[in-house]
Amino acid sequence: MATSVDYIEFVCEQINGVGEIRYRKMFGEYMVYVNDKPVLLVCDSTVFVKKLDAINEQMAGSETGYPYKGAKEHYILDIEDTELSRKVVDILESVTPVPKPKKKRQL
Repeated sequence: MATSVDYIEFVCEQINGVGEIRYRKMFGEYMVYVNDKPVLLVCDSTVFVKKLDAINEQMAGSETGYPYKGAKEHYILDIEDTELSRKVVDILESVTPVPKPKKKRQL
């Protein structure tokens, strides 16, 4: 079941105040960016975050799952816990690099 625009907007509201937030539809689901850094992956109305050492303490005891077939295991973020969500996103934003621009392919 695909994520609705209403849900992705709810996710963005929950982390409001951690930086410049935008989202982009990708492969039928959504990536949430904070300060142009990909931080949250939202698939089937579930919020996933990469399993990184920087957030192990905050995410201890959290469920894990796979956002799509072939993906690595991710933490599932309880987006309704606003305090936890903002703390995790703030940490992820600080350790996630801005993606390098893709080079245009020569034809």
